[in-house]
This record gives sequence, structure tokens and C-alpha cells, in this order.
Amino acid sequence: MAAALVFAPVAMAQSPAREAIERGHQQFKQSCGFCHGEEATGARGPDLVRSTLVAHDVNGNLIGEIIRSGRPDKGMPALPLASAQIDDIAAYLHARAHEALDSGRVPDNYPLSRLLTGNAQAGKIYFNGAGGCTACHSSTGDLAHVASRYAPMELEARMLAPSPRPSTVIVTLPGGELVKGTLVRVDEFTVGLRDALGWYRAFSRENAKVDVQDALASHHELLNRLSQDNMHNLFAYLMTLK
Repeated sequence: MAAALVFAPVAMAQSPAREAIERGHQQFKQSCGFCHGEEATGARGPDLVRSTLVAHDVNGNLIGEIIRSGRPDKGMPALPLASAQIDDIAAYLHARAHEALDSGRVPDNYPLSRLLTGNAQAGKIYFNGAGGCTACHSSTGDLAHVASRYAPMELEARMLAPSPRPSTVIVTLPGGELVKGTLVRVDEFTVGLRDALGWYRAFSRENAKVDVQDALASHHELLNRLSQDNMHNLFAYLMTLK
């Protein structure tokens, strides 16, 4: 009778990304937690879970600069951390931000009271003025009762990371004819679109002019110049639209 094969259970190793996040969490608590809270939700220093700097950071380029140089004008000293430690902190902060934005819910340990820290009246003024929001939105139109349709964290997630929308493309053919439709694909050789009648049409780019119009271009531009105060004020205003 053949001997039975017995396999000992093998512990699943953590992924390098998860290990970096956990290292970053420990390093963050040790180096940054006193001011920003151990879970990055703010204390003496600002909330970093909802930070525009973290949202715009790519592979630690902005986070690293702040950590290395500090913010003397804000009372933040430079921190003598190694590049690997900074990379881990960046990984942790991005994980916290994604947990909040991608899940569409408030993390279990996130203080809900920190969501409504802005000035709603200032947010209304920004919405109707410098923010340029009324070019695409209306408080009595598409945003009417928006605060009743979404939970607070989901509403903020939609404000900071709106769902992708199909781009519009206008193709100008050599004879001057304009063809407009929803962009399906584009590369350096061809462009494909779906026209108003639903037909798919493809054109060579060799002699055609192609103008791709990003439906969220103005929104991306706004996020690039949105300050922390304006972000919180704008969100506070949206929360009044019930």
C-alpha cells in the first residue's frame, strides 16, 4: 500500500507592496504621527487621507520633497529619512487615500467628523466664482439634492476622482469635412470613433487633423490648482445640497 503524501500547510507570504505599506505605516506613526495622527487623519497637522498633495503625488515625488525639505512656514521640520523609508511612507499614504476613495465608504477607523471641516459659504462662493464649476454644473440641475444621493465619503470621492467619461473627437478630413463622435481608439496611425448614428468609423491620421476633447479636462485643471482650504470648503458646500 502506497504511503499517503502529507503536505504541511504553507504560510502565504505577503506581497512586497503590502509589506511596504505596513513598513510605511510604522515609519509614519514614528516620524509623522504626532502632527498628522497615527492613521494620517490629522491632528496638529492636516489630514493626509484627503490631501491634494497625496492625490497628485506620483511614486513619492511630492511626498518625498516635503519630507526631505519640510514646510518651515507651516511648522514642519525636515525629516532625515532614507529614500527607502520615504518610499514606504508614500506607499502607506497612497493606500490610505485609495482605501477612502476607491471603496466609496468611510474606513472603519476614519473620524467622520473630519469630513466636514470646511466653510460652506466660502465653498459656494468658490463654486460660483473662481472655481469655475458653474461652467459644467448647477446646484439646481445635475447637483440638485446630490448630498442626499451619496454618502459623504462617496460624494467626496466623486468630487476628487470623478468617473471617467468618453472623450469626444473631431476629425478634419483633407477635403475639409468634419466628422465628430465618441472616441473609441487612437494611436499614431489611426483614429476610431462612433458617430451620432452609432456607426463605427476609422480614419488614417496621415492627412487628417485629429482633435481629442477630454470631457473632464476642466475638472483635471481645477484639481491641479485646488488648495486644501478650497477643497474642504467646496465639499462643505456640496453637503448642503440636500
